[in-house]
Amino acid sequence: MNDRIRNEFIEVPMRPGTMFYYVPRTGILRAVSESADVFHGVVLDVGCGFMPYREIVESNPKVTKYVGMDLEGSELYGRVEPDLIWNGTTIPMPDGSVDCIMATEFLEHHSDPAQVLAEFYRVLAPGGSLFATVPFIWNLHEIPHDEYRYTPFSLSRIIGDAGFSAVTVRGLGGWNASMAQMIGLWITFAGMPPLVRTILRITLFPVFAALVRTDRRPESFDDKQNSMFTGLSVTAEKQPVI
Repeated sequence: MNDRIRNEFIEVPMRPGTMFYYVPRTGILRAVSESADVFHGVVLDVGCGFMPYREIVESNPKVTKYVGMDLEGSELYGRVEPDLIWNGTTIPMPDGSVDCIMATEFLEHHSDPAQVLAEFYRVLAPGGSLFATVPFIWNLHEIPHDEYRYTPFSLSRIIGDAGFSAVTVRGLGGWNASMAQMIGLWITFAGMPPLVRTILRITLFPVFAALVRTDRRPESFDDKQNSMFTGLSVTAEKQPVI
């Protein structure tokens, strides 16, 4: 694991300069770690990017092979080459050839989530598992390929409509983490003089840190106390053949 992946995805330090991505990256890492039992057999990482979670997945003794798949020649990931190239529509693998699919921060970028979820279902073996995460509080990014923000209900519905069962959606962070995330995004991307930005980073960092430390993830979702979240994780299954 190179230093960039470790410092930006796996062991993210909490400091003024990391405020805009600390909350989502640590939330995703926690979700990956908590869903360790999902990963088994051949794991296909769709939209793998830097493949930051490869070592975590491969360290699971139930995993026999990890395959990172992404578009060809993506400028976002520099010299990181995926194991498998696809066109963003059709996965170049036979039906039922993988045991688990992971797709972290991917579904919000696909213009036709129903189509790609059907592809996920096709290549999964019966009894196979799906693990995915999506953002909720995040600015426009990877323009123009930023398509959706999902609620727990829309995410559960589209995955269920694709044929998956045992769909479970969880929040990555709650109210306090959401406020911390907005502080980080505002300081990083809002228009302001550089000196003001620097002063705000230093001044608001203790507030950011306190919000992160005191956050409570929603155990369920409603329109009151449990109505805000930073992002979502979801697990689902393809029913085995009986």
